Order: sequence, then C-alpha cells, then structure tokens
Amino acid sequence: MHLYSAADPAPNPRRVKLFLREKGIELPITDVALMQGEHKAAWVVAKNPRAQVPFLELDDGRVLAETVSICRYLDELNPEPPLFGTDPWTRAETDMWIRRVETTLGAPVAVVWVHGNRLTASLFEQVPAVADQARVRVADALRWFDGQLAGKAWLCGAAYTMADIVLLTTMDFALWIGEPVPDGLTHLADWHRRATARYA
Repeated sequence: MHLYSAADPAPNPRRVKLFLREKGIELPITDVALMQGEHKAAWVVAKNPRAQVPFLELDDGRVLAETVSICRYLDELNPEPPLFGTDPWTRAETDMWIRRVETTLGAPVAVVWVHGNRLTASLFEQVPAVADQARVRVADALRWFDGQLAGKAWLCGAAYTMADIVLLTTMDFALWIGEPVPDGLTHLADWHRRATARYA
C-alpha cells in the first residue's frame, strides 16, 4: 500500500498521518504539493478523480480516497488500538462525533479558508462578508465543543478515538489560518493540550 498525502497543516492528510501514528502503522508516503497545484496533475486525477489528497493506493492498484474511509479500512486491517469503537454503540458514537466536527466546525473553517485567507485569494473569487459570517460560526462551534467536553477526557468519554483526531486537525487548521479560540474555553483548552501531547 502507498499513501498519497500532503504536508502539515493540511487537515485531511494530517488526520491519516495521526491515525497511522496511533496505530503504529508504517506506510510509504508521497506528499503532493498542494500550494503548487500538484493535486490537479493528471497523474493524481488518474488515481483519484476528485483531485484531492489523501488517497491510499492498494497493492492491487485499487484506490481508496476520503480521509475517514481510509482510516476505517486500515482500522479493519489493524484493529488494535481501536479508534472507531469496539461495539455497535461506541462505533455509532464515534461516527456521530466525527460528523459533528465536520459539519459544525469543519464546514465554517473551510469557508473562512476559501473566502477570507490571503493564501487562497488567487484561487477563488472571495466574498469577505461570507468569511466574516463563517468566523462567527467557527467561534460558536468552539464554544459548543467546549461545553460538550465538560467532565470528559475525550469526545466519546474515556476513549481517544478518530473523532478526537478529526477535531484536533480541524481546530489546529483554524488556528493556523488565524481563527482564535474564544477566551474562557477551559474544557476545550484542556482537551487540546491532552490531544497535542500525544504527538509531541
């Protein structure tokens, strides 16, 4: 197997890399230069028609794209330690939190990236008012996650899961593009310290 990825802080490639670290899985990795547009190259599109990374090429030539799908596949092959739950409830709970991160925080962060960051100004027709609205949604999402983490070590309780990896990479990307964490979010700050320390 061969993983096609990208350098940090690209959140989706980073999710798979952190997943691999948690699992202790070593794969050959080729990074694609996103800011130079390499993900639009013909050889990438031939392997992944969405022209995105990450994607995983299997030894038989099949290609699996989409971050969580890649990690699910590798989790099936390498079940320990479990990062998608261990029974019907914990698997569903992990899925729930992944979707909540993606829709509640990830979606507005992506809008800020497209419409409000100087690095994407030459790639998209930016609408600053759209970015401003998304920034409000990002801050609201961070406050909501802070409340949800009260009294819990991780999103699913005692177990660190793929949902925490998705939140960490999304939050770190938001910070990288200049979106601050509102003051007073102590539960989220404590969670962020714990999650970050796993990869120090």
